[in-house]
Parts: sequence; C-alpha cells; structure tokens
Amino acid sequence: MDQDERLLHSSSFGAAAVAYAEHRPDYAQAAVRWALEPASGLRVLDLGAGTGKLTATLVALGAEVIAVEPDSAMLTELRRSLPAVRALSGSAEAIPLPDASVDAVLAGNAMHWFDMAVAGPEIARVLAPGGILAGLWNVMDDQVEWVAGLARVSGSAAIGPRDTPTSWRAETADMHLPKTGVAARFGSPEQAEFPHGHRRTADSLVATIATRAGVLVMPEQEQEVMLGRIRAFLASRPETARGEFTLPMLTGVLRIRRL
Repeated sequence: MDQDERLLHSSSFGAAAVAYAEHRPDYAQAAVRWALEPASGLRVLDLGAGTGKLTATLVALGAEVIAVEPDSAMLTELRRSLPAVRALSGSAEAIPLPDASVDAVLAGNAMHWFDMAVAGPEIARVLAPGGILAGLWNVMDDQVEWVAGLARVSGSAAIGPRDTPTSWRAETADMHLPKTGVAARFGSPEQAEFPHGHRRTADSLVATIATRAGVLVMPEQEQEVMLGRIRAFLASRPETARGEFTLPMLTGVLRIRRL
C-alpha cells in the first residue's frame, strides 16, 4: 500500500465512527496484561485509540490511561462512551504529551497506520526509559473451518493477511521499524496470541466487516455485492445461520521495549 492509499484507508473510519463503536470487538484481557507485563508502571497511552475499544479494556485493568486519536468523529465517540478518560486530539507522528510521561504505549489495530520514521522517535520520546510499545490486533481464527471459508468469500479487502493468525505474525513482526534509514528506537520484538471471541449474529458480523477500511473505501455497488456474498455464506452455514454465535478470534500482540 502506497502513502496515498494508506492515508485514504486510515481516514475512512470517521464516517463510520458510530458503527465502529457498536460493532468492533474489544481486546482479550490476557493479551493486554501480557503487553503491559514488563512495564514499570501503569501510565498508559492508547495511541490511535479510535472509539476506545482498547481504552476500555485498559481502564478495566486499572491502568491510568490517556487516549490520543486523530479523527474527530472517532474521538467524539470515545469521549461519549468513556467520559472519565483523558482523550486528546493527536497522532502517532505528533503526540501531545511531555517527554517520558508514560510507561507504555499501546495501539489497538492501529500501528499499521503509523509512519514509524516519524512516529518511532515520538513514541520513544513520550516513553519513560525502558518503556513498552505494544501493537494489538484482533484476528479471525481461520484454523476454524467456517472462519477460513468466510475469509475466502470475503476477499482480502475485507479480511486481509493481518486479519488471520496464519499470516499476522509475518505481517506485523517488523511493524515497529521505520521504512527509511532512520535508526530504530526499540529492541527485539516479541509476539504472542491469546484466545478471544466476539458474540455476533449474521447481520451484526456483516456490520462488523463493513467497518473495515478496505470495505469503507470501496465503491458503493462493489461493497453491496461483497457484503451480499458474505450474507449468503453466513446463511448457508449451520454455525451462523440462526441466532447468536461466537466468532472465534485471537488477540495478537507485538511487544517491544524502548532502547
């Protein structure tokens, strides 16, 4: 994906902020605990916080959270749902916090949008010495046969290589590294996966998939055809045809320590 495509995709969420807040899953608490395990304290920046899905999990675990999000519509939803959280307008490339002010920086389904040549030094700046950077991604467990079928039917615009455990490790292993000659500010990466699930119906799963960036930027007619294909697949499967079901997922974590 080139820079123009990345900008188009990353800026697509605001128009669907309410749907994003309603339909996107939270994060496995065990995954968030593992991400924070080496941190010296619980001052946490949720960077690219969106509507607060990861923020809410951090609050539940007792962290002192500051949320930073560049999209005003997403930030409005976050402030509405989590009014007690300090939520600021900003980006990974321009973080509105003082030097060494947090023990950990976490990013939920967001690090792939960061320009790490600029964001890497900014994240290192706001982290205390030895602080932790962690990216978290919710992925659909395509080791389950019907989920693998859903991924095939949906296509890569809706469920891409970062969205299934088969390839998320390779896709994210160097996500913290700058794409230019700028020196890396972080040590060797660690990765881990944690079981998770999302209660859905066929209709609400289609609504979830419709909040993905690759779908949001599709021409309307193409989007309708793809979502119709997904509805037909879900209607044909005994696991998903009637009532609620749990979408099998994993929360994958990339964890790196600031040098």
